[in-house]
Amino acid sequence: MTLDRRDFLKLGLTAGSLLALGPTSSLVTRTYGKTEMSKKIIILGFDGMDPHLINMWIDQGKLPAFKKLRAMGDAKRLQTSDPPQSPVAWSNFITGMNPGGHAIFDFLHRDTDNYMMTLSGAATSSGQKTISIGNLVLPISGGKVEQQRKGRAFWQILEDYDIPATVFKMPGNYPPAPTKQRTLSGMNTPDILGSNGIFNYYTTVGQEINQDVGGGRIHEVYVIGNQVDARLPGPPNTFKKDVPDTFIDFKVYLDPQNPIAKIAVQDQEFILKEGEWSDWKQISYGLIPTQSVSGICRFFLKQIRPNFQLYVTPVNIDPSNPALPICTPDGYSKDLTRRFGSFYTQGLPADTAALLNGILDDEQFLIQDDIVLQERKTMFEYELNRFESGVLFYYLSSTDQRQHVFWRLLDKQNPIYDEKLAAQFGNTIEKIYQDADRMLAQAMGKMDKDTIILVMSDHGFAPFRRSFNVNTWLKENGYHALINQWKQGEDDLFLNTDWSRSKAYALGLNSIYINELGREDEGIVTASEKEALMREIAYKLENFRDPQTGQRPVFKASLAKDIYQGEYVNLAPDIILGYNRGYRVSWSTPLGRVPKNIVEDNTERWSGDHCGASEITPGIIYTNKKIRAESPALYDLTATILDTYGIPIPPEMLGKPIF
Repeated sequence: MTLDRRDFLKLGLTAGSLLALGPTSSLVTRTYGKTEMSKKIIILGFDGMDPHLINMWIDQGKLPAFKKLRAMGDAKRLQTSDPPQSPVAWSNFITGMNPGGHAIFDFLHRDTDNYMMTLSGAATSSGQKTISIGNLVLPISGGKVEQQRKGRAFWQILEDYDIPATVFKMPGNYPPAPTKQRTLSGMNTPDILGSNGIFNYYTTVGQEINQDVGGGRIHEVYVIGNQVDARLPGPPNTFKKDVPDTFIDFKVYLDPQNPIAKIAVQDQEFILKEGEWSDWKQISYGLIPTQSVSGICRFFLKQIRPNFQLYVTPVNIDPSNPALPICTPDGYSKDLTRRFGSFYTQGLPADTAALLNGILDDEQFLIQDDIVLQERKTMFEYELNRFESGVLFYYLSSTDQRQHVFWRLLDKQNPIYDEKLAAQFGNTIEKIYQDADRMLAQAMGKMDKDTIILVMSDHGFAPFRRSFNVNTWLKENGYHALINQWKQGEDDLFLNTDWSRSKAYALGLNSIYINELGREDEGIVTASEKEALMREIAYKLENFRDPQTGQRPVFKASLAKDIYQGEYVNLAPDIILGYNRGYRVSWSTPLGRVPKNIVEDNTERWSGDHCGASEITPGIIYTNKKIRAESPALYDLTATILDTYGIPIPPEMLGKPIF
């Protein structure tokens, strides 16, 4: 499914019919020796944890558990994926292959028929057969949500050998790979709209959303008689012919004197003070009399007077009654809900879009992400306490998300570095590393002589000071042509591109595609011309210098066929860009926009990033065993897990055991 302009700008993808996946794979039992079966592996996946920062804070005595684990075993930098994007990196770890084998190359892929962006993780289709009754369209065969990652996940292989695994919030595992193991999907898990997360903001002050960062809807409302009437959007109703959006009405009653309000939504009423968050509220969107969709959300009463301001989180899939597949087996999320209540199911729940749009300030954002963090810690303790055998993988997103938006307060060279904010929030990243350290200490408390502990990150981090407009560079160097020069920078989605004169285009965060004849809808570059053209573009990109700084924005430009192995290399972007430290692709490039300047300052709070060159942002590996490998990579950890249990490493896997 492709995205139209409205969908892409909000980073959303319509979910289609809300139907579950098919049956799980069968379990094959093997008999193994007592030595292999007694071994346990605890894997902590701390997204984005950076080797430079962790070493600095260990040396300062601020991460005692990491220091202790390193002394017990070993610690090294971990080779990340190429490019070092989270869905690519975690897919390397999940499958033991690189993108040529698992076919995840970027957050965004492209449709060769129309040059439009598609999300890389999952594809959704509605029912193939329907019957129409009046204005209703009733499916008589099931729709489906399909995982786009190829290859088998390591926990599926463990299942073949009767080795249990719990995989909590693994990024890129939506919908969950079929298995009887306990898994809960992570990054790429949508909200109830099928998007990456669309918040709703109700205010009496009209304002625009920053289309470059997207991620929300702003609703102008009115206070009449101390009452606000509003609507909470829901998923499209695919049971009706015109597929209208669903919604629920709710009311806010303002106390005439005090900063207090009562919110009434469906059959629930609750009181909030100004500056207070609600707990989770379950809501239901009616589709037809016999069908409805359940979701959960939280309300934050930002301000009552002089201007009314109410923030509502993205409506998450309800884990007690999931409308889309989020776990295996089917009852796992329901069991967690019965024990802990509702919790965030959205893949990346920290609402960075609300922060970037100025809806939440730094303090309010941290309170919201602290809610996420506390949920994760509570469930981590539960899973750790009941872990007895096999593999436990546990993932933390806050290490990544907080680095993205608070790096500006570590980096005095950042265009929006603020000394006063740095005094207040400059230790935010240090604090989340210390939270991770305490989680590691808990895991080490569970350790016995048969337990291997692996602490890993998918990549590290770097400052993001300057933005590189790749399509502008292509245009200025004669590889991309516009229809109207005077409209340069105004249109998104390549609407101003003259494909009859364009040889190449950039889409996604690290990808360049050749406009190839017979592959792209309006391709012009022949197969005989393609190789020389790719190498020419790559050479020129690596030698281009930023006119303002004199530095090279592009550290390396690699041809996919030179760096990938596997069955799906032919689906890869033609050129993979690795940016230098301090640089990243611009916000405009993934939108198909061609601004006037090649390089610009990045003035967003999103000030730290990792979508550069893999050599510049390696991850970490800390373990209680000595590492034999000189330069371990993500896919080596996959091979290590299998080797620990004596399982033959499949020939398609690239990795080697690290111990």
